[in-house]
Amino acid sequence: MAGFDRADLVKVLWTLYWRGSAPVRERIEDLLEPQAKEARASARQQPPDAGQVLARVTEFAALARSGAYLAGDRRVSRQERTRWRTTFRALAQDSISALSGGDVHTAVRAVRVLVDLACETKEYDYFRSEDPMEAARFVVSDAVAVMWARLRDTQGAGPMVEQAVKDLVRWERRWGWTRRGDGRVSAQEVSLASTLAGLLVVPDLWTLAAREHADAVDAVLRRRARGRQGRSRTELAEDLSEWHSLLGTHLTGSQHDELLDRLSAHPALAEAVRNG
Repeated sequence: MAGFDRADLVKVLWTLYWRGSAPVRERIEDLLEPQAKEARASARQQPPDAGQVLARVTEFAALARSGAYLAGDRRVSRQERTRWRTTFRALAQDSISALSGGDVHTAVRAVRVLVDLACETKEYDYFRSEDPMEAARFVVSDAVAVMWARLRDTQGAGPMVEQAVKDLVRWERRWGWTRRGDGRVSAQEVSLASTLAGLLVVPDLWTLAAREHADAVDAVLRRRARGRQGRSRTELAEDLSEWHSLLGTHLTGSQHDELLDRLSAHPALAEAVRNG
């Protein structure tokens, strides 16, 4: 570096800045503008703007689904195509961080877009990776747990349960969200059934969850019947087997007989019982 002139140093610095990680960029900013260091540190502690995060997440998901990260699509550079996992990881971190801000509704939408995408990558090749969520280090159950807890804290337990049951039916996967199921990410995953069970702290919440459940399953099966992509009734029953078992365990007493009869007669639950 001693033999570099000013132009060379500037070029090296810009290369490090634009290609470096976030900590490297922050270090360079602090060196160049030490008087603004405190202001930048304060800004970094604030949650990101949920609207901006949602826009970036939505664009990323749309590009992935269009195949732009697989082939020569001009909308995605060659370098970005190889860095998709870094982009995914950054978007996930920003989405979860945005949940702590004031616009929780928009932040939840961002998390939901990413979780939908994560579920799809089990079956569809959107990125050049044998196991996309393992490569991106995205633990679906962790992200969903943070989102549900934030919904409970901001909207109350009842509205949280209503939304969480729909999410669980949509996203639960019996063997997790990685393809191989034997990596570091897979080891950190837990079922959404056990995650939601930990939030249902009183019997009334279990009753509410059961009432919402049959409607949520019906919605998934209707989408499948209309020709949309989705799991078969058998696959859905397998994915929800743990949740069905938990419902049966917690809905005890004669006051739940009618609700249990409805659940027992539901095709997806009946199939789970036959397969179990």
